[in-house]
Amino acid sequence: MWRPANVRTSLWVLLLAATGVVGSGLGRARQDTETGLPLSQGQAAGRFLRAVLRADYSSAYSGLAPEVRQGISLARFTAAARPLWKSGQRPGRGPAIELYKLGVRLGDRGSSRLFYSFSFAADSILRVPSELLEVTFRDTASRAVLGFGLRTGTVIKPNKPVRKTSQSR
Repeated sequence: MWRPANVRTSLWVLLLAATGVVGSGLGRARQDTETGLPLSQGQAAGRFLRAVLRADYSSAYSGLAPEVRQGISLARFTAAARPLWKSGQRPGRGPAIELYKLGVRLGDRGSSRLFYSFSFAADSILRVPSELLEVTFRDTASRAVLGFGLRTGTVIKPNKPVRKTSQSR
């Protein structure tokens, strides 16, 4: 039976797990090299993207899930990551990124993927960033990147509802 309270609780736990408050004791979680503490999923996503923006492809490649690394060579990964790197090379951009959005993207047959979208810090003055750097994970416990991409910040504007006005005489 579906209950709104359960959904709210589940979403709250999902948010806490994604930010690293819950589940930080996972044995396979990557650790921060400076503090030695396990990385949150958001930190792992940010670290992966910063490595790509520095053109440190071998470091970024090591952050991929094992099954992804088995299916793609470092050379193919480098070619796939190059558009993200190029995007960071535009004048005024640089490697500084900020978390823009996190969520769950629903797929075919009930599948879902947790995603993090980052925007360039230089785009923070824009209402909608021109480009978003996106990283996906298998689930809330995973710190290994399942996929990544560059999305344009196109705005989809919903149709305005037609307002019926009552005419009084």
